[in-house]
Amino acid sequence: MSAPEQKGPLDGILVVEFCSVVLGPLACQILGDLGADVIKVEPPFGDTNRRLGPYKTHKDMAALYLGCNRNKKSIVLDLKSKRGHEAALKLCARADVIVHNFRPSAMKRLGLDYETLKTANPSVIYCATYGYSKRGPYGDMGALDDSIQAASGLADLMGMASAHLGHPEPRYLPTVVGDKTTGHQVAQAVLAALFHRERTGEGQEIEVPMFETMVAFNMVEHLWGQTFEPPLGQAGYTRLLAETRKPYPTKDGYLAVLPYWNNHWGTFCEVAGVEHLKDDPRFVDMQARTKNINATCDEIGKVLATKTTAEWLKIFAKTNVPHMVMNRLDEVRDDPHLVESGFWHILEHPTEGKLRMPGPPVHFSKTPASIRRLPPRMGEHSREILQELGYSQDDISTMIETGDTREPS
Repeated sequence: MSAPEQKGPLDGILVVEFCSVVLGPLACQILGDLGADVIKVEPPFGDTNRRLGPYKTHKDMAALYLGCNRNKKSIVLDLKSKRGHEAALKLCARADVIVHNFRPSAMKRLGLDYETLKTANPSVIYCATYGYSKRGPYGDMGALDDSIQAASGLADLMGMASAHLGHPEPRYLPTVVGDKTTGHQVAQAVLAALFHRERTGEGQEIEVPMFETMVAFNMVEHLWGQTFEPPLGQAGYTRLLAETRKPYPTKDGYLAVLPYWNNHWGTFCEVAGVEHLKDDPRFVDMQARTKNINATCDEIGKVLATKTTAEWLKIFAKTNVPHMVMNRLDEVRDDPHLVESGFWHILEHPTEGKLRMPGPPVHFSKTPASIRRLPPRMGEHSREILQELGYSQDDISTMIETGDTREPS
């Protein structure tokens, strides 16, 4: 791929990634999109994410891996071997940023903890991201997205929202929301630390735990009555937990309509032909509609079922009422807004053929985020990176023979 003419805001920043699955790889992909040079350090068996999902040519280039590993180079190092570990230390000594999602005890055993690495690289920004803060009793427990959804209250929220079914069983949100939310928090934290270093020259250690991140994420609105001491009520924002809060069926599809503010509600009642509801005490203001959210949604639903989606879109387009057609998951790729805005990128991978990728969702006028490099094969850049670290071709060949590193097969 040809590099963009303008450089990204993190151009010249070297990020060394010791990560697998989604959390860490997504965080480092975001940094790569912003222009950083990201080197992904993989064990001899590779990132476990490589084999999750459908693949076209190589089993280790599956869909989920491709979704969070662009704008990176890949080197394979056996961190438990002497030569592999030495190469990792040399790489870390050059890094501006190190990101890992190992448990704290694992990095200490490997001699890749912050206290060790800052000796050779005092200005390094060292970001550790894992399940639970090391300051609490869960500190060294392993975690995956499901366990974090369960512990953070998110699985219970899903159950509370289905209470109308008569069996409000907790369930997981069908996306790795803990990994992805924490990944964005990692990128945010690294950017703040880089800004601090720019002003002071100081590096530092950062901890971004999934559990605390997701509790903070959930409780923005759902702490609710427990915001106060003593509590004024239960946790859980009642409007969001209503069983009727969902896309509304039309004659031929589904529509999201949210007459949220009082002016929205008044306009909705007028254009929908239900003006008598404007003065109904159950719906007279936002507080009343929140208290009577199920009745509110029921009334909206009755009206929307009387026309087609296209008819309602035409009506609401002339108003200030927030609305949007509901896309099926397979329809999102063809959404006309995303197509016209250039959100999707169709790119030719050297081994996997044509790939569809969502582009970086942020736009800078001077320093654009971009896709400069497609996801690498496992160890695709091992030889190149080791050479830059001062290893001879003979040294590298020996390391390949002994399993300290590897190249794509």
